[in-house]
Formats: sequence, structure tokens, C-alpha cells
Amino acid sequence: MHPPCRILWALLASVPCVLATAAQAADAPLTVEDLVRLKRLSDPQVSPDGQLLAFVQRETDMEANKGHTSVWLLSLADPAAPAQRITASAANDSSPRWAPDSRTLYFLSGRSGTSQVWRLALPSTEAHQVSQLPLDVGSLRVSPRGDRLAFSMEVFPDCATLECTKERLAQPQKEKATGRTYDRLFARHWDLWADGTRAHVFSAPLAGAGLGAPVDLGRGFDADTPGKPFGGDDDYCFSPDGKRVVFSARIAGRTEPWSTNFDLFEVPADGSAAAINITAGNPAWDAHPLFLANGDLAWLAQDRPGFEADRFHIVVRDGRSGVVRSLTGAWDRSAVHLGATPDGHTLVVNADDNGQRALFAVDPRSGTPRKLTGDGEVEEFSVSRERVLYSRASLAGPADLYAVGLHGGGERRLTQANADVLGARHLSEFEQFSFPGWHDETVHGYVMKPYGFAPGRRYPIAFLVHGGPQGSMQNLWTYRWNAQAFAGAGYAVVMIDFHGSPGYGQAFTDSISRDWGGKPLEDLQKGLAAALARYPWLDGERACALGASYGGFMMNWIEGNWPDRFRCIVNHDGLFDQRMMYYATEELWFPEWEFGGPQYENPQGYEAVNPVDFVGKWHTPMLVIHGQRDYRIPYTQGLAAFTALQRRGIESQLLLFPDENHWVLKPANSVQWYHAVIGWLDQHLKQ
Repeated sequence: MHPPCRILWALLASVPCVLATAAQAADAPLTVEDLVRLKRLSDPQVSPDGQLLAFVQRETDMEANKGHTSVWLLSLADPAAPAQRITASAANDSSPRWAPDSRTLYFLSGRSGTSQVWRLALPSTEAHQVSQLPLDVGSLRVSPRGDRLAFSMEVFPDCATLECTKERLAQPQKEKATGRTYDRLFARHWDLWADGTRAHVFSAPLAGAGLGAPVDLGRGFDADTPGKPFGGDDDYCFSPDGKRVVFSARIAGRTEPWSTNFDLFEVPADGSAAAINITAGNPAWDAHPLFLANGDLAWLAQDRPGFEADRFHIVVRDGRSGVVRSLTGAWDRSAVHLGATPDGHTLVVNADDNGQRALFAVDPRSGTPRKLTGDGEVEEFSVSRERVLYSRASLAGPADLYAVGLHGGGERRLTQANADVLGARHLSEFEQFSFPGWHDETVHGYVMKPYGFAPGRRYPIAFLVHGGPQGSMQNLWTYRWNAQAFAGAGYAVVMIDFHGSPGYGQAFTDSISRDWGGKPLEDLQKGLAAALARYPWLDGERACALGASYGGFMMNWIEGNWPDRFRCIVNHDGLFDQRMMYYATEELWFPEWEFGGPQYENPQGYEAVNPVDFVGKWHTPMLVIHGQRDYRIPYTQGLAAFTALQRRGIESQLLLFPDENHWVLKPANSVQWYHAVIGWLDQHLKQ
């Protein structure tokens, strides 16, 4: 029997087998409750020998009102073998990372009370704690030789020991006074107030069953690695011999809130010398470092400082000569994540492409990209010698795991994690369409039929507008604005990838900057008209517009600049007053790029697209939703919009979540959100 098969058979004896079985014939719509309880697969990690795939599965605990994650294992040698859960803890288990022997698996777990590194020696499912650090471990990498770990923890940069950080964090709890003093920004970021700690990468040797003394590879750095709030272990990497680490960090001092100048730093893995900046010549963003087998270093880079939606292209530094070259500078797509085959002969990226997020193989010599997948959104991936293992979702369903060969062969589905729920639900049909938008340039969109669709009938419309603004309502599955949930409630769904959306060339993405209310609004107007002309089952007289973030801005903008089109509007975390928004948000590089500098230097750039200036034209009923812990677009923006609506006597409601940030993440809050939004649509489109 093949070794991976032996491991999976051994696991059968100790871990409950969970099979995805087909349920009764699909005869019911997808409900909000269904959506919340779906299993979510993420972080696929293929073993070095290419025979096993570890991944994370999240399940919803409605009673605890949170998600719970565990590590699962899948044999790639035996297509008939079911996936097996290999960690069973009341705490969350995540971030599985392979040792070079393809049998030892490290992962993060909170089962000891804090997030620490644990280890499985397969086929055993008994986990052993590796680290006993005084602080939480946030991310993890294993060296190519398996003799060292790199991991991140949040520390005070001026603390010489981890105990110093722990003691300082505990000190405020002992004080009666609660005031905090700040002398620079970020005072708060995303959904947290700054406490002075920074995420740093540490390295420690593996010593027997435990971990040796950790060293801070960014000691003294007033910067975060991984970057906050969404960074991960792709912000740092080991060299092929395990002796060096490269990490991405932004050393910007007081300019941090208006800088996107992330650089790559190289440092000995044992911390024996200080880190050296190896991309100081690029004033824009350098990210996702990755060593190739021959010692070359590849990474993703932008060219324009201050523009977070600039195109990421692949850059390669020759391991011998040190010569740096742009590998995909001529390719008009922006890479999202970067990977490579173990031999370094092929690079792999995912990138938005005409309403999909596809996988591409890239030749590290010529830079020529070759498309590996078609429809849907490739969210995460891991590369073996002959194939790519990845999670893919679409408007038709949530993420499952797939495999595709690097040199031909079709896609193979590996999991059906939600067959029990989705097999009993009708999922609506959808179609991509295009039309002449602003300046008659081609713009794309999607339309989805409602549950219970019957020819000859006409259906009310949920007109969903994406955020970003450099975002997309492409062929993806989202838990916050799920098209199938709206279709299940009886609504036809129309979504437009207006000017500014990625995946249609960088010039198309650039075109929204300093024109938030121009091209995008025209595309939305023309896109809705094109959908109505093409799909006679759409009822243009019964339509509501909905959007969040930039989409929420567009809801406020539509209120004053397209006020007679919709029966109702839903505005989630929407921008209401550009002037105050500039001074209350946290990442200042964003408005400064979008509106041509700081507000006090270019006030006309902000006033040109300021919804507050058009409140006198408002009259459409609006549901306003906001998270009180949203520091990206502070909740006062939503409160101000609600005040304007109430003062003008316009039918309106305010739904405020005191415990949510820019997103709605808690399961019970998500259910409440969907019922409130669909109820608002029902009230204005069905009653």
C-alpha cells in the first residue's frame, strides 16, 4: 500500500469519517441560515512529496456565536479516500505547515490557552505542543531543512525579552485610570486601537520535542511583519538552505498612515546579523517574497507609491549576480498570491481576469503566463511538482478543493464539503454579460435568476454594487453579500463591474481614481438598462440598490444624483461626508491617492464627489447599516446619513452593530443583517 494510503487507513481507526453525501432532490431555496452554517475550506497545503493535502475547515457554532476551525487531511494518491479530520480540540486549530519529511505536520492551536505551535507525527493524531511562549503565535513557517521555525508574535519593539512585552501588556489592567495617550498615527487601525505592539518575525531552532530560544529577526523595527490587518506567512520566507529569511515590512515612522512603501529585508535565520533592506530602490510596495530552488528570489512589486490598487507584477533577483528584473511587467494583470514548484521551474499566481480569478503558470525565464483554470475564483493554492492544489468558489457555490496539472489535464474536484446542505437546495442560474459603458468601453456584469424562476414572469431586482472601489462583483462566493441568498429570497440579482474594477486591465482599474461619481455611475446606469433590455424577466419598476463601503458611498451618491430610479436603498458602512471622512479614517494613503492629495491641499477634489452636498435631493427610502468598530469608515458616517434622512422626513432605518467592524462577522449578526436587508427589500418591492 502507498505510504499516504497507509496514513489515511490508520487515521480511519481513530478519527470519525465524515463523508459528503448527496441529500434529497434540491427543492428549496438557499436560506440565510443555510449560508451561515456552511463549512468553509481554506489554507490548502500540499506535502513536499505531493501525496497529501492538509487544509483547514471552519464550522459554525451557532450556540457560541462563532466559527471553529480544525485541520483535515486528504490523500492525493487515492481519489476515493475521504478527507479526514486530524485535529479534534475545543480550541481552534489552524495554519498546517509541513516538515520536509512529508509526515510531520506543524500547526497553530489555542488548546493550551494561548496560540502556540503544535506538531503531529502522522499517522498518529495525537498532537504535541512544541512552543510554550509567553505570547500568542500569529503565523508559522517551517525551514526547508526542517530544523528551524519562523513565526510571528506581537511585541513592543523596545522590549529586550518576551516577558517584558507580556508584563507591559498586563500593566494597564492594574491601573485605575484608563486614559491612553498617542503622539502619532495610527492611533487605531481597522478595528483595534493601537497599544504600541508590533508584529515581528521570530526564528527558533527545533530542539528535540520542543523549541529553542527565539530570536527577533526584526529587532528594533517600528513596523509590522506580517502587515496589519490582513498579513500572513506569505510576508516572509526561508532561503533554500534555511540559513536566511526575507520578510516584508514598512519602515515609515510617522508617515506610515500615508505610505505604501513596503520593502523586503534579508536577515540570517539565526539572527546573527541585522536585517538589510534589499528593495530600497523601489518607493512602492514589495510583497510576498519567495525563494526559488536555485537561490533566485521572486516577489510581487508595485510601481506607484501611495496607490494600493496598483498592478502587482512579478520581480526576480538573480541569486548569483543580484540583478533584479521585472518578469511580468508587460502582462496587464495584477497578481494576488505567488507560488512556485519545488524545482523552481514554474511560478504560479492567481489574478483577476475578466470577471474570474484564475490560476496562471508563469515561466521564470520569459515571464510568459499560461492560464490553468477557467471560471470561478481561485482563493488560495499550494504547488507540488506536477500540479496545483487550490480552493475555488463561484457564484454557484462556496469553496471546495481542486487539483489541476501544470502541464495539461483537466481540473479534478477533491472535496464536496457542503453536499449535505447544498444537495437539498436549489442554486440559481447566473450569466455574465457585457455592454457599452462609459465612452462606449466594454463593461461586464452578472445577472442571476431568482428561486422559483418561471418563463413569462417578471421579478424584482436586487442591484448589488461592489466596494473597493477597486473591487469586483465577479464570479465569486461571499458570505457578506451572497447573490444566492438574495436569489433564494425571490430576487433577481444584477451586478456590474464598473470602471475601477480589477481584472480588465490596469487602465480600467485606474480610471475610477478622482472620478468616483462619474464613470462608475454611468456604468451602473447603462448596465442596469442593458440588463433590462436583455433579460425580459427583470422588472425594472421594482428595484432596490444595495452596497457597502465604496458601494455604500455609491448608495449615498445615488440618493442625490440618480434619485428617481430605485424604490429603496441599502447603505452599509457608506461614506457620507468626504471632508470629515479624510480626518477620521486611518489609512490616509487611500483618500490622498483617490482625491489628489490631503483634503486641506485639494479640498475641491473631495467636494467634487461629496454626497453630503446633495442631501437636498434625497427622497428614496434607505436602510443604513454600520459597525461601531469600523475605523475604516467610522460609524458617524452612517449616523450622519441617518440623521439627514430623518431630518428630511424620508422613510429610513438605522441598524447599528456595536461589536462589528467594516464587516459583519458573527454568525447571529450575519443572520440578523440578512433578515433586516431582505425584509427592507420585501417591504418596498413585494408588499
